[in-house]
Amino acid sequence: MTSPPSASNRLRELRTAAGLTQAELAERAGISRTAVTAIEGHRLLPSVAAALALAETLGTTVEVLFGRGETADRAPAWAWGPPDASHQYWQAEVGGQNWMFPAESFPMLTLLPDGTATAGRSSAHGDPATARRTLVVACCDPAAGLLASEFAQATGQRMIVLHRSSRQALDLLAQGKVHAAGLHLSTEDEPHANARLVRETLGDEYLLLRIARWQEGITAAASSRVRSVCGARRSRLEWVGREPGSGARQCLDRLLGTRPGPRHLAPNHRAVAEAVHAGWADAGVCVQLTSSEAGLAFFPVQQEAYELCIPKSAIDDPRLQALLKVVRSAEYRTLLSQLPGYDTVDTGGLAAVN
Repeated sequence: MTSPPSASNRLRELRTAAGLTQAELAERAGISRTAVTAIEGHRLLPSVAAALALAETLGTTVEVLFGRGETADRAPAWAWGPPDASHQYWQAEVGGQNWMFPAESFPMLTLLPDGTATAGRSSAHGDPATARRTLVVACCDPAAGLLASEFAQATGQRMIVLHRSSRQALDLLAQGKVHAAGLHLSTEDEPHANARLVRETLGDEYLLLRIARWQEGITAAASSRVRSVCGARRSRLEWVGREPGSGARQCLDRLLGTRPGPRHLAPNHRAVAEAVHAGWADAGVCVQLTSSEAGLAFFPVQQEAYELCIPKSAIDDPRLQALLKVVRSAEYRTLLSQLPGYDTVDTGGLAAVN
């Protein structure tokens, strides 16, 4: 029996992403290789038992593997308006919608765009197969490129990293435009701050995947008069800060107390370090990694838990399952632990926000 035209069949795609041959998949699922070949070629509609066995073997659901094809054929849409009439984009499927993301460029990751599209004419663009092989993460981790590289090497899929602060990342997750949002508001004094923010803004149907604990603190030129955290707080310095709602800004606001906030804002941790290195500011708050990269002095203020927020309803998505596997791998943990300020003792832990 052939598969009906409106049905979606992602068996070949998900088998390849899992690194299995047809014979290996057939053996693990308990069906014949001939059946796997016929199902992938749309020449055979699997029985309920075969569909369940295949889905379980690939770590997904029957709905994802053989669901109806309406969402896959839905016209792609801009995740937000591009900055100009014709703009390069990345594409990814999130929650059944094929989104087109205006391409961004940051030192953490440079991914070649999928094409160039014109605002208001997105229906002519988008490749569903590419979109379904793409994981989208919004975060401000300066080492996110390392995770993206490991993800691509281990899975054959790709990760798009959108640089956003903790609250901005959660906003995109709430809008259904990313698969995971990075947070780093939890400290030793407030260990549940990440979970509390998720509950207050999104609800309790979410999970937190621990990536690392990292050091956040004051970065200053080695030749400056700053010698300690207390000294920096007492001195009349020109500070560069981050936008309100970011973890680094909350740290700086606590340091400054009732004193006026920074006059200049930087879009990310590396930009804070670059501003200090270039002499545009005396000091700023960022993670230790970017301070070390810029050759600056660093004074630790607090250790923060950096976690990725993931909807419970999406945890069976093969891309998120692949992410879990990569984050928990010895290779990734070893590489991450070698970066300045990163602690990977509890990397890979998964907990509900409630």
